Parts: sequence; structure tokens; C-alpha cells
Amino acid sequence: MTKIPFQAESKRLLELMINSIYTHKEIFLRELISNASDATDKMYYRALTDDSITFNREDYYIQVETDKESRTLTLTDSGIGMTHDELENNLGTIAKSGSLAFKKEQEIKDGHDIIGQFGVGFYAAFMVAEEVQVISRSVDEQKAYLWTSNGTDGFTIEETSKDEIGTKIILTLKEDTEEETYEDYLDEHRLQSIIKKYSDFIGYPIKMNVTVSQPKSDDSDEMEEVEELQTINSMVPIWRKNKAELKEEDYTQFYKDKRYGFDTPLDHVHISVDGAVRYNAILYIPESAPFDYYSKEFEKGLELYANGVLIMEKCSDLLPDYFSFVKGMVDSEDLSLNISREMLQHDRQLKLIAKNIKSKIKSQLKTMQKNDRNKYLKFYEAFGRQLKFGVYSDFGMNKDDLQDLLMFYSSKEKKLVTLAEYVERMADDQSHIYYATGESVTRIDKLPQTEMVAEQGYEILYLTEDIDEFALKMIASYNEKEFQSVSSADLNLSENDKESTATEEDQAIFAKMKGFLEGKVTDVRESKRLKTHPVFLAADGEITIEMEKVLQSMPDNQDVKADKVLEVNAKHDVFQSLKQADDETLELYTKLLYNQALLIEGLPLEDPVAFTQDVCKVMAN
Repeated sequence: MTKIPFQAESKRLLELMINSIYTHKEIFLRELISNASDATDKMYYRALTDDSITFNREDYYIQVETDKESRTLTLTDSGIGMTHDELENNLGTIAKSGSLAFKKEQEIKDGHDIIGQFGVGFYAAFMVAEEVQVISRSVDEQKAYLWTSNGTDGFTIEETSKDEIGTKIILTLKEDTEEETYEDYLDEHRLQSIIKKYSDFIGYPIKMNVTVSQPKSDDSDEMEEVEELQTINSMVPIWRKNKAELKEEDYTQFYKDKRYGFDTPLDHVHISVDGAVRYNAILYIPESAPFDYYSKEFEKGLELYANGVLIMEKCSDLLPDYFSFVKGMVDSEDLSLNISREMLQHDRQLKLIAKNIKSKIKSQLKTMQKNDRNKYLKFYEAFGRQLKFGVYSDFGMNKDDLQDLLMFYSSKEKKLVTLAEYVERMADDQSHIYYATGESVTRIDKLPQTEMVAEQGYEILYLTEDIDEFALKMIASYNEKEFQSVSSADLNLSENDKESTATEEDQAIFAKMKGFLEGKVTDVRESKRLKTHPVFLAADGEITIEMEKVLQSMPDNQDVKADKVLEVNAKHDVFQSLKQADDETLELYTKLLYNQALLIEGLPLEDPVAFTQDVCKVMAN
């Protein structure tokens, strides 16, 4: 028998395809099942114009069989089959797609899209097989043919017998090596797993003989193992069903079946688009964050299907980083895939889908925030930090998309509120949105610098996470109202507050105190905001004290520090003691007050030993 060389392409190209194009060897099964599905679809289309063919969908399926003794894996379909010439042309010419030619010829438009486009998927079989046999009988012929190749120099075709129309592919698996255990592809559990992963939503049943336990007889408790032909795949994906027919439990069950998370999703979005780009999607808002969510190990992305066949487990391009918590899938017939169908070409279709998904997620979160605040608060507890990072990252490029989703604790409402809700309650004479930073709500409540703002009736947003202030700095203003820290040196609550009541004697004391604290503060001045506390540290400039703490905690910090101002309450009894003290005592008191201010701000004492010694000096007097 004469061996026919592969046409148009060299042995080297075939080797590259087998060894380089596909990332995972298990993909071979996806490709062969997709080809079998295509062959069955072709029979369906043939039946539309050929009265001699009766197409009953329940009669068509794809069967997967194993023989461990002979190390063979067999896939059988009852599709349209191939003639001698089709075997030679479609399997003998690498990268020639019979499915693509058929698709163009038929102008397929009714949803039964042919999967194959490139004509290379079949050759994935050679990643695991040392020999591939294809027995096929075309709907147009009584004869059947056997195509055989070991994936090197070429192939042979000879006449054979086959009773049924369709194709049978027999893979003789390679011998196991230290790196690869090819025998795994004969294990029924491994095969079921691969089928469920990649081909669960192929439109025809994929059947296998599965080992099950059953009683030996009706009146016996003794069990025996028997083989039973079972359908492995689900076939009809939930995203192609009518939304009106689906219940909340159906979406929750799909979430659990796909193992998107161990929690119960808070909400979902079911999208069906039939426009410039056709696609379906189901997106989930989880209730809780995965254990590795805020780590480098976390990998974002949605499952991506092409006409029901899984192409990518995590397509990161479909989600912006700030919505990386979203789980779910997208299925499209219009994506431009690369030759292996494992990766996307980054084209206009993908960008349009990603843009629409981003908009849908934002809209769903806004609806949840408005209509079910308790549910939104659960979401925000888990993922609010990610939204804030999204505001801060990329130089604030996404702040307009995210700022309405942010929430902060309110000094008046005693709960989380949105920026819009804060602005809506603002007094007519209020020019800024005031905020205070600290480790906790309780700690912020006790900060000296909040006294004056609260006394004037202004609402204060409490920022308790390290990213909070950085996010607000990036937003800068909301509804034309600028953000203002209550710790800012230039608070300017009212015009009267700008007028100093300090005497020349007071100013002289401030000047001496500044000298004692040279290098530690940029100024010492009278405070207009303190009521019951003697001192506190304000920040003069863009870097606040809370931001300094965050930056200093980073491994690669540049020793960035805020310009600190020690504000002194000139009406406090402590200041009267300062006025009566000699220079030596004034220096001692100044250092104590400065360290007191550091402690209030949660900053470390520069010299704890010196501080305790100063306390002892005061106690000894």
C-alpha cells in the first residue's frame, strides 16, 4: 500500500503543531469531540434539503470507548462521514478545514454554528497517540474507508467495511514516559473530567460506558460492578435557556456546579446580546472573597466558550482589575480565535464584549446598592477594598466609574454612606466634604481634630483602611465639593477661624517650642479647632500623617514624611503652665506634648526611653 505524503505542509509543520500549538495535551479530546459535533451538524443541514434523510436529534450522539489492553481510545459519531477524497483532502492537507468550507457554502445562520475553522484540531490527536486510524463512511457512498497515520511522513487510505454512516477515530496511545502518563487517557474518571470541562455543552450526547455499583439481584444486598452507557455532558447550557424559565435556584446551582466558589452568590446578571457581536453571559457577584483574593496568586477571569466549547478557563481580558471578583462565563460565536482555539486574537469583538460586561456589572452593583442595601453591604465588606484600589490605580483613570460605588462610615448616620448621600445632606454653607483617618471608628471618634468640625454640625466620613485616603486624593472632588481632611493644617471652617487671637507673648512661646522641635515639625501655632485637648499634629501639604504611616510601612518606602505642624490649644490649662515655665521646663513640656501628639496619631515614639525619662522628671517635681 502506497503511503501518501501530507500535502502542502512539511513534516516539520506537523511536529510544530503537535508540540507547540497546544498548551495542554488533554485538549486533543476537546478537538475530536468538536469535530464529531461538526459532522453531526452537517448531517442536520443535509437533512434540511434532502428528503431521504430523517434527522431525529435523539438518534445522534458521540461515543467514547476505551480498551486498556490494547491501549486504544475510540470516538464514534453518526455524522455525515467522509468520502475517500474528503479523507485525503481534509486529513491529508494540514490546516485545511472541511468545516470552514461547509460553513461558507451553507451560509449558516440558525444557531447550529459549525465549530471547526482551522482544520488543525484533528492533529492534536498525535500529541497522545502513536497511531491514528479514521474509519469513515459518507452519507453519499456505500463504501467506507480507513485512513491511517503515525503523524510523521504521511498516511494511507484503504477500503474497509462499516455498516453505519459516520466516523470512528481510533487512537493507539503512546507509551508512558517519566514526563507523561498517556495511560491516564484510558481512565474513565479522567475522561469524564475532561469532557465535563471542555465539552459539557456540546449539543449532542457524549456517551461512555461508566462503571456503577448495583445489587446482584432484587433480593440481595450484595453489590457488583457493571458497566452502564451514560451521557456525560449537560448539552443545553443554562445561558441559552429562556430567562423566564429559570429560577434563582437554577443560577445558584450552576454557580456551584461550575465551582466558581464555595459561597452562595449575592446576585447574578444573565446577558443575551444579538447585535454587532453575538454573545451570552452569566455573571455572578460572590458573597465572600476567596482566601487568596488579595494576593499575587489570585487569577481573575471569566470562562470563555466558543459556541459551547470551553476555550479559556480564565479570560482576564473580559474583566477590569477592579471587578476581578466577578465570576461566570461568556459564550460567543463571533470571537476571532487563534489557530489552537486556546487563545484569543485581541480584536474589536473582544473589546466590545468587555466594555459591555463592565457596564453591566456597574449597573447591577448600583441597583443592589439602591434596592437591597444589606446585600450590598455584604458585598462591600468583601470587595469594597478592591473598588478603592481601582479608583487609585492607573492615576485615577477609572474614578468616574467607581466613585458612586464607594461607601464610608458617617459620623452622623453611624453607618456606611455613599458620597452622593453625604453631599445630599450637606449644609448650604458647607464648602468641603470632611473626612478623618484612623485605625478604627472608635479611635477616630476620640481624635482631637474632629471636635471643631463636629461642633459646627458638619458630617465627617471616617476612613479606616489604608487605601481610603489615597482613593479620595485621587478623586479630589465629588459634585464640585473638594475633600478636606480634618487634620489639614489649613482647615478654614469659617472666616472667623482665620483670625488669630494669640498675643505677642503666645507667639514667642510658639517660636521657642518650634526651636525645641527643630527637624520634627515645620511649625508650632495656635489651634483654632481644639476644644478639650491641649495639642495635636496637623499636616501641611499633600502628604497627610495617615498617608505617611502607610508609605512608611511599605518594604520599598522612600522615607516619605508629612510636613507636621504642632497645633496648641491656647485656652487649655496646659498652655498656662507653658507660659509660666522657664526655658528648661518649657523644653521638657514641649517634648512631652509632641510625644503625646505622636501617640494620638498612632505614630511611633522616636525615643521611648527619653520619653519615659521626661515623664519621670515631671512626676518628680
